[in-house]
Amino acid sequence: MPRVQRRTVDLSAYPDLVVIYLGMQAYTPRGLLALARLGPQIRKAHRSNPDGLLRHEDFVFLQWPPHIAFRQYWRDFDTMEAWTRQLPHQQWWREFLKNSRGTGFWHETHTAAGIEAVYDDMHHPPGLATFAEVVPATGRRFGSRGRLRGEAAAVAPVYDEDALPG
Repeated sequence: MPRVQRRTVDLSAYPDLVVIYLGMQAYTPRGLLALARLGPQIRKAHRSNPDGLLRHEDFVFLQWPPHIAFRQYWRDFDTMEAWTRQLPHQQWWREFLKNSRGTGFWHETHTAAGIEAVYDDMHHPPGLATFAEVVPATGRRFGSRGRLRGEAAAVAPVYDEDALPG
């Protein structure tokens, strides 16, 4: 009988590795259109090889309403955060925060320093929100860096908390 081949990875070259899970769920026909339009844009963005992005993977939750997700590996938090403030991500986020168009969005970021998450307009947030207390993403918890490290963003946010639409 052949032996099981157990393998692992040597991550010593990636001391600041970030793994982020992101998802979007459609709740209305308009939300389905938003998901359909965003998919090709996301593929184009990750295929442009942004600085610091090591790997992008797509997956779909087998549930209703439709729920797409991504897993990304980034060299470090700073390059990931910087990318989120550039086009096209900056525009996607700005448009979503003005009007979620029948969708909900979430992400969970895992680093050696800790884990942070946000859930926007999610009817039933997945992952960490299924067992941890869900609190408002305001003040120190408004941005990823604040939730993760208790620090202000290193680059200007897409929206200041006080300037959010609505």
